[in-house]
Amino acid sequence: MFTDESTIRIIEILRDSFFPILKAGIYFTIPLSIITFILGTILAFLTAIIRISTIKPLIVLAKIYLWIFRGTPLLVQLFILFYGLPKLGVTLDPFPAAIIGFTLNVGAYSSEIFRASILSIPKGQWEAAYSIGMKKSQAMRRIILPQAMRVSLPPLGNSFISLVKDTSLAATITVTEMFQKSQQIVAATYEPLWLYIEVAFIYLIFSTVLSFGQSTLERRYNRTVAK
Repeated sequence: MFTDESTIRIIEILRDSFFPILKAGIYFTIPLSIITFILGTILAFLTAIIRISTIKPLIVLAKIYLWIFRGTPLLVQLFILFYGLPKLGVTLDPFPAAIIGFTLNVGAYSSEIFRASILSIPKGQWEAAYSIGMKKSQAMRRIILPQAMRVSLPPLGNSFISLVKDTSLAATITVTEMFQKSQQIVAATYEPLWLYIEVAFIYLIFSTVLSFGQSTLERRYNRTVAK
């Protein structure tokens, strides 16, 4: 049962820790999420294009990449990059290691979103493009991709929101993002329950704002397409 003194102490700890944790989110969590999502999306798109191409050596390489990064835990991938590579003489700082790890992971999972979205477009769209003299690259760029982007937008939005939460794993390789900052404060105050609830609340705020932004973007994009 809480005493008045312990309650006041907890409130003071939460008040004093809120902005340092939020600051870590603004300076590390959000930039890490945005950078890796952009790079991962580019990698995913290229991988998806390779998967639906007819260049067999590249297809094999893409399948090996997907097999490795979809078949192993993200945490293990981060540990290999940050703690394992120094054994081979390759030393990465925490933030670049996190960017590389998350980018490769996002690229592997999002590539299937792009591939499925492209393949979901009816073959008649391709045939119509060819019938008016378009080449395959032109049909892809002008006809297929705009429709595929509409299909892929919701799952890509969900992927980004999941990525923001997954960045908490960067704490394990000493990136001072929100979860790592909360762990530091816990070590100094010995109040794990309330501080972890606080950081969960901040993650919830971020996720809620992003979910609202995703819904707004989808509605606006759908109106644009409808016109």
